[in-house]
Amino acid sequence: MPLNAAIRAFALAASGLLLALAAGCTVRPLLAEAPPGAAVRETARLDAVSVAPVSTRPAQQVRNHLIFLLHGGAGEPANPGYRLELDVTSRVGSAVDIQSGGEDEPTAGTVTLTGRYRLIDSITGEPVSAGTQSVSAGFDRPRQEFAVLRAERNAQDRAARELAEFIHLAIARDLAGLDGR
Repeated sequence: MPLNAAIRAFALAASGLLLALAAGCTVRPLLAEAPPGAAVRETARLDAVSVAPVSTRPAQQVRNHLIFLLHGGAGEPANPGYRLELDVTSRVGSAVDIQSGGEDEPTAGTVTLTGRYRLIDSITGEPVSAGTQSVSAGFDRPRQEFAVLRAERNAQDRAARELAEFIHLAIARDLAGLDGR
C-alpha cells in the first residue's frame, strides 16, 4: 500500500503543477480580439494600415493581396494610422535541368520573391517596424515558349500571395508588440 499512496501523491502533485502552469499561460491567438479592458485591438490597428503604391508587377500583386488581407476587400482607410512601404524583388532561376534528349521532358524553375517592408507611423513619420520575407515557388519549363512564360507568371502569382500573407502576419506581430511599450 505505501507504493500506491506514493504514486497517488505524485500524480496529485504533477496535476497540480500542470494546473499552475496552465493558469500562468498568457498565449493567445495573434489576430484575436483583445480582452474588454485592453486599450487597442490588433485588428483595429491592422485596419489603420495603408500600403504605399509600388511600380513592378510582382510588387503590385503583393500589394493587392496585402490590401485585401488588411481590410477584407473594403479598400484602404481614409485616415491611416500607419503607412506600409514595400520593396519587392523577383528572381527566376533554374532548379533542375533534366532534358536529356526527349522533347517532352520539362525543366524545373523557381521564382523567388523577396519583400522588404517598413511600417511607418503616419503621425510622427517614425518607423514602427521593418523586416524582410522571402518566398519561392517552383514551376515546370516545357519547350514551348508561351507555356514557360505562363508557368513562370503563375508561380510568381502564387509566391506573391504567400509573401503577402507572411508580411501580413509579421505586421500583426509587430503591432501586437506595440501594446507592450
